[in-house]
Amino acid sequence: MSHYRPTAAELVAAVAEFLETEVRAATDGAVNFHARVAANALRIVERELQQDSSDPSLLGFTDEQGLAAAIRLGDFDDRGPELESALRSLVRHRLDVDHPRYEQE
Repeated sequence: MSHYRPTAAELVAAVAEFLETEVRAATDGAVNFHARVAANALRIVERELQQDSSDPSLLGFTDEQGLAAAIRLGDFDDRGPELESALRSLVRHRLDVDHPRYEQE
């Protein structure tokens, strides 16, 4: 963990806040829309940076592509409960970052 301030997450949050308030208030049309999109993207990055460093289990694979290839090859046909648990964890991790209020909707 970095002991320097501001942190990367704080810098990203500051830029997102600037886009959401100053830029959007001073613009309209396409620029306003693109400022909103950029701010939303930065909020996703902010949540990713703030999230616990423990990534969801990929069952020993280094990335999702490796896990997906193993699933397609049938390597998990006899490990259904373990695979289901890992996939649920992966989806929950993604939702927490990309759409944090999903459970409330």
